[in-house]
Amino acid sequence: MIDEIDQRLKAWVGRVLGEAPVSLAAPDRDSVDRGVGLYLLELAPAPPPRTSRRPPLRVSLCYLVTTGGESPERAHHLLGELVFAAMDEPDFEVDLSPVPVALWSALGVPPRPSFRLRVPLERERPMPSIPRVKVPLITRPVPSVPLLGRVVGPGDIPIPQAQVELPSMGLSARTDAKGRFRFASVPSDTPLGRLEVRAKGEVLAVRAEELPTEQGALLVRLPLKEG
Repeated sequence: MIDEIDQRLKAWVGRVLGEAPVSLAAPDRDSVDRGVGLYLLELAPAPPPRTSRRPPLRVSLCYLVTTGGESPERAHHLLGELVFAAMDEPDFEVDLSPVPVALWSALGVPPRPSFRLRVPLERERPMPSIPRVKVPLITRPVPSVPLLGRVVGPGDIPIPQAQVELPSMGLSARTDAKGRFRFASVPSDTPLGRLEVRAKGEVLAVRAEELPTEQGALLVRLPLKEG
């Protein structure tokens, strides 16, 4: 796959400069003064593009671009044509930061004008196969009923503004002036779980199924401290 990017860059140089010779080898004292050098320096991670499909695998290829010619002026002309042409390519990234001297030393050539060119390389990933549903989807309505109750204190005195919650169902209500509360709809065939009541600094947690009833409504007796 990387070789496809190599060929693409060689063709791009041909469109920009015409018949200039192109080398993909590491620059040395002989080749660096002839034509265009496209030396692959490194592979780096690249963020995947935003897409509604499965994002492809993606890396960034970094090439060192050098030019040579029969004169410094000719080499500079070729380099200028390439750098501006690269800036005009939508998926090319031009890096004009100085190339480290240590790199030139490792290549065995004196530092020279150049730039680094980053080109994305992608590999598509097929969408994972999802097994087809071979049986019809059956939905069953859950029967529901209202839940009524009353919160009282010592002597069965109604407690207004008590906070009543069914945490397992995410339901919450407050009692009225007569201590009554109402949940509009709860499942009739599912245990209600823990009922929590908060009033006057006291908290009572009890299973709703364990509470007594009064005329079809739950009766919650909240033990309040006297005084």
